Amino acid sequence: MKSKIDYQEIIKLINLLEEKNLTEFELEVEGFRVKIVREKQSTSPPVTTEEASPPPGTETPTKRVKTEVKNNLHYITSPMVGTFYRAPNPSAPPFVEIGDTVKKNQTLCIIEAMKLMNEIEADIDGVIEEVLVENGQPVEFGQKLFALKPLKS
Repeated sequence: MKSKIDYQEIIKLINLLEEKNLTEFELEVEGFRVKIVREKQSTSPPVTTEEASPPPGTETPTKRVKTEVKNNLHYITSPMVGTFYRAPNPSAPPFVEIGDTVKKNQTLCIIEAMKLMNEIEADIDGVIEEVLVENGQPVEFGQKLFALKPLKS
């Protein structure tokens, strides 16, 4: 008898890994096997100035999106492996275009991973300077998706 995958249970496992600060977890139940591996996170404080560029490997991820400040641009990177989509569906316009002003928590794109659609949001107010991935292309964890010019407050 083949059982269906319960994605909510997988999400709970991922949250447990983060909560317990584990980097790897493997479970096998009745012939179904799941292995979750996550990148070890740095404990360095986040970069707070636009001019500063963090040393390699010391970027501090936000809740959903890892970011990097370089050359006065703020990069939104992929928090997961999946497929990048610029719009909510094939007939809809893209969430954002180059030159658009975006607000913190505004949806920029969707990454499909394991049949789940994950909205990727801006973590700062800014202007879209560059879209670094083509629609429908696969993305890797940590891959740069957008370059934003931060807005001065």
